[in-house]
Amino acid sequence: MRHLKHGRKLSRTSSHRKALFRNLVLSLIRHGRVRTTDAKAKELRGHADRIVTLGKRGDLAARRRAYALIGSHQAVKKLFDEIAPQFKDRAGGYTRVVKIGTRRGDAAPTSVIEFTSAGEGAQAPKRRRKKPARKEQAPSEPQAARA
Repeated sequence: MRHLKHGRKLSRTSSHRKALFRNLVLSLIRHGRVRTTDAKAKELRGHADRIVTLGKRGDLAARRRAYALIGSHQAVKKLFDEIAPQFKDRAGGYTRVVKIGTRRGDAAPTSVIEFTSAGEGAQAPKRRRKKPARKEQAPSEPQAARA
């Protein structure tokens, strides 16, 4: 049983997984969205949110930790100067995963993972309007009169 074992292995060694998510986070920061399989996108959410949280801290130690994880000075600069300030009033949930169908070659389910826009989570959730109760209409003609 896999109780309390978090994270997907994705049929890769630990070093391969680490490199995979490092590259996916780098691409997400550079391009704003990444098209990949559902399992990779769902696992990437945690990595990306952790990096954005470092960017929100904004201090030198956070910048160094982000560089150790990403490995690109340009991407760290973009993260700290452009991406993280958009989420300064948001307490998590910086990415969204949208399912887009299946991949043509092997029919793997694919998704797009992207950063949410800055003002989306700030407003209160929309309340559903209740449907008005339907009135029971009396039959226009009695059944005996029809026959």
